[in-house]
Amino acid sequence: MKMRPTIFLFDIDGTLITITRAGRVAMERAFAEFFGTSGEVFAEFSFAGMTDRAIVRAGIERVTGSCNESLVDRLMNDYAKNLAATLERDNEYRLHRGVSDALEIAERRPNGALGLGTGNLRLAAKAKLDPFGLFERFRFGGFGCEHEDRATILRWGAERGARLLGRAREECDVLVIGDTPKDVIAGHAIGASVIAVATGPYRAIELRRAGAVHVFDDLGDPEVREILHGG
Repeated sequence: MKMRPTIFLFDIDGTLITITRAGRVAMERAFAEFFGTSGEVFAEFSFAGMTDRAIVRAGIERVTGSCNESLVDRLMNDYAKNLAATLERDNEYRLHRGVSDALEIAERRPNGALGLGTGNLRLAAKAKLDPFGLFERFRFGGFGCEHEDRATILRWGAERGARLLGRAREECDVLVIGDTPKDVIAGHAIGASVIAVATGPYRAIELRRAGAVHVFDDLGDPEVREILHGG
């Protein structure tokens, strides 16, 4: 039986790679430089599963009590600049087990399109993936600079993948690969299937509670390969 066109949308942080605190450090520095604050803006504040735009907005509201789009854009740009500089100094990042094989399978899938579905700004995604030579492998995506809502980001990513395949979005299957309950919930919100991996801050039981059916320790599990192949 001929397989339907398939769009793969991979999350980055905690799914493909882990970078120790660089994103948080760069975000805190951007706020410190602009507002003169220290790290208390994001004290006890989890970034997991949040889009960069949502993080920036939440930080601004914590400092000022209100927000506007021009200020969000300004702080996002400052964060992206700080992230690139921080990553040059921070070598504590790693590629998760099974990532290389998973991407290769997705790339080789007939009528498949390999993309990103990430809360990262596009520039942040590039800065994080370039050290591993991965960014250019993703031909499209949905990014955190475009919207705060993760489901909207995934929906736009899926639409771009469908255009790349020359198909209507409704003619394609979408597979979201992520590591947080927010990835699971957003994937289901757009009618996608989801692979959830416990390589980030959440345990398998928490991902299942969010509604994930396919939950694995990492992308190296043989069943992940079967799903990516179309099994």
